[in-house]
Formats: sequence, C-alpha cells, structure tokens
Amino acid sequence: MNTPNKLTLLRILMIPFFVVFLLWESVPHRFLWALIVFLLASTTDWLDGHLARKHGLITDFGKFLDPLADKMLVLGALICFVQLGLSSAVAVLIIVAREFLVTSLRLVAAGSGTVIAASFWGKAKTVSQMTATVLIMLLQEFASLGMLAPDTARLAGECGLWIAVLFTVGSGVQYLYVNRGHIDPSH
Repeated sequence: MNTPNKLTLLRILMIPFFVVFLLWESVPHRFLWALIVFLLASTTDWLDGHLARKHGLITDFGKFLDPLADKMLVLGALICFVQLGLSSAVAVLIIVAREFLVTSLRLVAAGSGTVIAASFWGKAKTVSQMTATVLIMLLQEFASLGMLAPDTARLAGECGLWIAVLFTVGSGVQYLYVNRGHIDPSH
C-alpha cells in the first residue's frame, strides 16, 4: 500500500476520535480538540492528493477511498452538529442528498466507462463545507470560553452552513446539467 492510500486510511481512523471529542461533553475544550483532529484529517486529504499526483501514485483504491473518506469526515461532523443542536437538520439533509445524487450519477457514468472528475464547483462545495465545519467548532469553542454568546455562536455557525448549502446545491445542479446525458440519453 502506498503512502497516499495510507494517509487516506489514517483520515478514516481519525474520524472516531473527532466524533468522540465533539460529542463527549466532559472533555475540556472538546470543540478545540475536535477542531484540531478535523484540521489534521483535512491536511491528510490535501497531502495524499498532492503525493499521489506528484509521484504518480494514483490507484483505483485511492480513487475509491479518498472521496469516501472526505464524505465520512464532513458528513460525520454535520450529523454530530445536528445532534448537538448546532445545525439545521434541513441543511444537513440537503447536503447529504446532494452527495447521494452526485455519487449515484458517478456510478451510472462509470457503468458506461466515463469518469466524472471533480469540477470547480465541486471543489468550492468541499471548501465551503469544511470552512463551515471549522467555523462552527471555532465559534463553539469561543462560546465555551465566554468570549461569545452561545446564541450568537450558533447563529453565525448556522449562517456559515447555509452558505455551504448554497455551494452544495449549485454544484449538484451543475453536475446534473453537465452530465445529464448519463441520465437521459436524448441530451
């Protein structure tokens, strides 16, 4: 197994630690610890892609596991936020639905031998979701330190998440439009 794939597996192994820090209320500065783990995991995402491209280590295993690991990390955070009352279930449901939609579209395209690469909008979606996730944890840490009112922290985090929802919906529409021929061959 090559280094980029090991980094992807490391990212997946970090997810339970991230979730424990996020949900275990008795951990001091739990949002800060969760944020640190999330940032480390996100860094492995950048690093594994960089190493794979730079050294020609792109594998089918990596193509399969890397996007799955990304979705597990971000969606895990968002689902935890719903449980903690820090995000709207509707916003998270929209994000989850888009992920299923695009993944299904990619599977249909792959069945006909076409690989649907990530677009600019797909990358913008990922950045916006990760930014919203970081923002929510950072604001919650500030609130736990008394530097920010809890309601203000929640509202600001929710605004960041809804901005991510806009990018998410936009990228989903773009993927559907550009790849509509895989759904309806008459296009």
